[in-house]
Amino acid sequence: MFRFFENLVDPYTKYQNTDMPPRTLFSFMWQYSQPFKKVFAWAAITSVIVAFVEIGLIYYMGWIIDILSSDPKKVWAQHGTFLIILAVFILFVRPTIHVINVALMNNTILPNYATLYRWRAHRHVLRQSVGWFENDFAGRIANRIMQTPPAAGEAVFQVFDAITFALAYLIGAWIMLVQADWRLSIPLIIWFVLYSLLTRWTIQRVGPASKASSDARSTVTGRVVDAYTNIHSVKMFAQGNAELDYAKQAIENTRKTFQTEMRISTKQEIGLVLLNGLLVVGVVGWALILWAQAEASVGIVAAATALTLRLNGMTGWIMWALSSFFRQLGVVSEGLETISHPIEMTDIKNAKPLKITNGLIEFKGLSHHYGRKSGGLSNVSLSIMPGEKIGLVGRSGAGKSTLLKLLLRFYEVESGSILIDGQSVSLVSQDSLRQQIGMVQQEGSLLHRSIKENILYGREEASREEMINATKKAEAHNFILKLIDMEGRLGYDAHVGERGVKLSGGERQRITLARAILKNAPILLLDEATSALDSEVEAEIQKTLYGMMEGKTVIAIAHRLSTIAQMDKIFVMDNGSIVESGTHTELLSKNGLYGSFWTHQSGGFINIEKN
Repeated sequence: MFRFFENLVDPYTKYQNTDMPPRTLFSFMWQYSQPFKKVFAWAAITSVIVAFVEIGLIYYMGWIIDILSSDPKKVWAQHGTFLIILAVFILFVRPTIHVINVALMNNTILPNYATLYRWRAHRHVLRQSVGWFENDFAGRIANRIMQTPPAAGEAVFQVFDAITFALAYLIGAWIMLVQADWRLSIPLIIWFVLYSLLTRWTIQRVGPASKASSDARSTVTGRVVDAYTNIHSVKMFAQGNAELDYAKQAIENTRKTFQTEMRISTKQEIGLVLLNGLLVVGVVGWALILWAQAEASVGIVAAATALTLRLNGMTGWIMWALSSFFRQLGVVSEGLETISHPIEMTDIKNAKPLKITNGLIEFKGLSHHYGRKSGGLSNVSLSIMPGEKIGLVGRSGAGKSTLLKLLLRFYEVESGSILIDGQSVSLVSQDSLRQQIGMVQQEGSLLHRSIKENILYGREEASREEMINATKKAEAHNFILKLIDMEGRLGYDAHVGERGVKLSGGERQRITLARAILKNAPILLLDEATSALDSEVEAEIQKTLYGMMEGKTVIAIAHRLSTIAQMDKIFVMDNGSIVESGTHTELLSKNGLYGSFWTHQSGGFINIEKN
């Protein structure tokens, strides 16, 4: 039975992907709810039936009290068959309807709806550009991805578990009281009007308060995760107290926003107690007056009493459910700021894959300032011939890394163009572009997975033999075999910790180098590829790097000039422009900026500070 209901909806079903998801709350939820339309309809129908059945039971309990005033033999003779049918209904039919209703909500909607949200939200966010991620806390993004789906699921659950049920129950209660005596429905109507006003007051305040509280929680998560991610810096500079103060500001703001929510809840509870007292006294008191005047039977008084006591117990739950509904919508609304943000960097319609024929790279009139008036690149033009190895040098902030990021299309070019074998990188698909480019970065950041998974990131289909061959070339195989993690996993199965923190900088860089070797892309980018290596290992890996470069177009950034001295050509950048170019020998003979770098470098590094 459970498997049947759990599999009624596939949360991973195919859907029309969009770069511009709806930004308004209900249109967004409606789009995500499409696979659940039939399930929602059945959940609503069964909720209404359950409510009407409960009202019917109260009605017939009153009826039974009335018929008990007759002779027992006559009661059985006149009503025995109906009583048996009623008993069978209560024992078998009512539980069946209730089980279907509960299973639809607990086993179909709740787990699958949240899963669908989380899957689609994560898929959408992963498509955002590098620049988009750089403008926010990773922790806050992750928090929104994690808290929005269950909030959406809880909101939908309340629609069918409480709101639909409550509306059907109130309508059924009104019908029952009207049938008994229309005057009994008057207190219920008055109570309902006042209850609606209280509900409206609560809803108007709880939604915005919940959104503010959710946003505050996300900020706390972002600040805390930021500190944990950079724990080495926190400890290195003894900034634990500063981080505590930084987090405390956000935590205190969260407390205050939550206090606002709770004040609303307390006021709502006070109003609810007063209204429920009015309901009980109004309906039961009036029923007693009618009974005293012989205009209502004992059964009617009993049914009216049972009904109002049931409503008295339900109203708190209904109000809580409504408050929870709008509170969860507030959480979803806050999450939409992330998960419905338009994809800013998209492929053109019917973008074709990049085809590498030779490996010619051309930068034409390239300018990029990250949306500012200065910084970045200014009118850069250069051509890198197929198979040519070029070096980029310059002070920090000269624009070297920006050039590589634009080549990888991590950002959209603001003006100018980049061509690979005559194909604009803006017109080919992003995945195909990056599949043709291998890169080894200075940081050597790794995923918190096994060594094997990190290396195979370069080429998933590679054999174990190919993987080990790559690690041997990167001088990584021997130290990998000695690794053991906290779970006792060994060698290539050992996990490296978040961002690879369990490995040294040199070990991380050798792993990323092995990954690039395994990828074997026709274009190779090296951004301080050997900066974390000791001189002995670097000498060995330099041989590997030059071996990797054979037949590839290579761009290498280095502050250690000795690592690029043998390149075919070296371009010197300063203030976002190329100011010198030539071979190592030619540049030294010019006695320009490169010559000053070479003269002033210490231990083979550029003096990166401006003179």
